Amino acid sequence: MLLSVEDLHVHFPLGRGQVVRAVDGVSFGIGRGETLGLVGESGCGKSTTGRAILRLVPATRGRVMFDGRDVFALGTGELRALRRRMQIVFQDPFASLSPRLSVGQIVSEPLEIHGVGGAPRERDEKVAALLDSVGLPREASRRFPHEFSGGQRQRIGIARALALDPDLILLDEPVSALDISVRAQVVNLLQDLQERRGIAYLFVGHDLSLIRHVAHRVAVMYLGRIVEIAPAHALYADPRHPYTRSLLLAVPVPDPARRRERAPLEGDPPSPIDIPSGCRFRTRCPHAQEICAREDPPLVPVLGADGQVRPEHLSACHFANSLPVWNNATNPEGPQPAVPSR
Repeated sequence: MLLSVEDLHVHFPLGRGQVVRAVDGVSFGIGRGETLGLVGESGCGKSTTGRAILRLVPATRGRVMFDGRDVFALGTGELRALRRRMQIVFQDPFASLSPRLSVGQIVSEPLEIHGVGGAPRERDEKVAALLDSVGLPREASRRFPHEFSGGQRQRIGIARALALDPDLILLDEPVSALDISVRAQVVNLLQDLQERRGIAYLFVGHDLSLIRHVAHRVAVMYLGRIVEIAPAHALYADPRHPYTRSLLLAVPVPDPARRRERAPLEGDPPSPIDIPSGCRFRTRCPHAQEICAREDPPLVPVLGADGQVRPEHLSACHFANSLPVWNNATNPEGPQPAVPSR
């Protein structure tokens, strides 16, 4: 396992005894060359989880192991060295690139900071190769970010993240600000790079149709906690948490003839300052019963149709094994990818 996150908490004190529990006990792992999709509504703690892993925000407690090393126990020098292997692509390509630097300076900056790449001419050749790997011409290194489109800017951000040959890249909603056609190009680029370089991705997003296209496994977050995690094919074929089902039912279907039931999910998530007792989803759940208010359900393996435990599919629901059969009869293929398959 390349990355192991164990019981991660990120709390932000507000004073007067109030605390925002942005991340509240998250655990998962990512293997080498694997993509884990981390999905959920806005404000559920997805981006904060990713940033805490990279120590861009301080964790309250928990442990993050990267290739056998405890990230939270590292000193400044050790962390700096480890960050060569852990990079990030930010959500907004218009805000994540300095307008004062040329593209060549932006992409070469990680090389200079970490003292790799050799002489200036060698670094220039490295930058040219990186731009070529993301589909940009060599001449782009002399231009500035404002001269490029949104999709091209995101390619620049990806080239910067690749400069140090990382093992893991956090993709923080990397295509949400892009047009649908450009989104397809960027996603296909990320998959090509993963195949060629063996990079692992933590892909943060809220578009379940897109996550289905890119992820090997999917973790669903609600109010600071993972409520379901499973291989992508298993989660989309047989979701075992009411929240996951509601998210899937909310995915638009492009063909109006393929009608299906409407999502029963109503209202907004509770405040992370005042989390409900028991199951934190019970205030919006159509299946909630008395036990849901008393006991917080653990994240445990579900049972398959054959009655056997499925250790790779975990759900935090008291009724995970007694929910109605997930019926895709009106939409037999499930939510369709937002980008075309290659």
